[in-house]
Amino acid sequence: MQHQNRRTFIANVALLTGALMIPNQLLFAAAKKNRYKIAVIDLMILKRQKISALPLTKEIGADGLEIDMGGLGARETFDNKLADPKVRQEYLDKAKELNLEICSLAMTGFYAQSFAKRPTYQKMIQDCLDTAKAMNVKVVFLPLGVQGDLVKNPELRELIVERLKVAGKMASKAGITIGIESSLDAKGELQLLKDIDCKHVKSYFNFSNAIKNGRDLHEELRILGKKNIIQIHATNEDGVWLQNDPKIDLNKVKKTLDDLDWSGWLVVERSRDASQPTNVKYNFSANTSYLKSVFQNNKSSSDSYRMRGRACPDFSGKQSY
Repeated sequence: MQHQNRRTFIANVALLTGALMIPNQLLFAAAKKNRYKIAVIDLMILKRQKISALPLTKEIGADGLEIDMGGLGARETFDNKLADPKVRQEYLDKAKELNLEICSLAMTGFYAQSFAKRPTYQKMIQDCLDTAKAMNVKVVFLPLGVQGDLVKNPELRELIVERLKVAGKMASKAGITIGIESSLDAKGELQLLKDIDCKHVKSYFNFSNAIKNGRDLHEELRILGKKNIIQIHATNEDGVWLQNDPKIDLNKVKKTLDDLDWSGWLVVERSRDASQPTNVKYNFSANTSYLKSVFQNNKSSSDSYRMRGRACPDFSGKQSY
C-alpha cells in the first residue's frame, strides 16, 4: 500500500510539474510567433496624424502603426498634433482599445527638406523625441531624403555625420533609437554608422533601396547585420503587390533574417497595385496579409497565397482614403 501511495505521489508530482511547465511553453511559443510584427504607416494609408488611422490599421490586419510627425514646409518644426497631451492620450487610449502598438514615429518631412541644412534641425529632432517618449515609443524614423542623398551629394557627408552625432546624443538621453534611411549601399551605410559612433543611431532598412539599385537584398542585410538594423520598410516600389513581385522572394528574406537572428517590425510602405493605387484597404490588407503568411507562419493565410499571382478579395470595393 505504502509503495502504491509513493507511486501515486510521484505520478501526481509529474503531472503537476508538467502542468506548471505548459504556460511557459505557451509563452515561449507566443514569443517565437511574435518575433516579426507587421505595421503600416499613417501617411501611406492617407491618414497622416488622424486618429482614424488606428481603426483602419485594425481593419487592414496589421499589428501596429508608424505615425508621422506631420508636415514641415517652412515651419521651424513639424505640424505635430501629438504635441497636445489630450490628442496624444486619445491616440494611446484608442491603440490600447484596439490592441495595436505604435512601432515608431516618422520624420518624413526630411524626405524633401535638408537634414544637413535646416537651421532648426535640433528643435525638430527634440520635438520628435519628446513626443516618442511621452507615448513610450522607442524608435523614430529619419530619412536623409533627396537633399541628403550622400551618393549624389557626398560633400554633405561631414555635416550630416556631425548632425547625426548631435541627434544621437539627444536620442541617448531620451532612451530612444533613431533609425536612418540613406541612399548608400550596405557597406556605405555601415561605415556611416561607424563614423557616427552612437548605439542610438541605427539603420532603418528599406527593401526597395537595395532592389531598385540592383543590389543583392540578402547580402545587404547580412553586411549590416542584426545589431545595426532597428526596423525595416518591408516593401518594394509601387506597381504590384508583394506576392506578385518577381524582384523579391519574401520566404528567402525570412530565412536571411532568421539566420541573422533578427527580430522586430516589418513596416509596409508601398507595393501598391498600379491599377488601384489609392485603394488603401485593397493594397495594404493584401500586403499585410502576405507578410503575415510568411513571417508569422499563419497557415490559413499561407495557403491562400500559395499560388503566386492569385488575387486577394477586394476588401473594400473601390473605397479609398
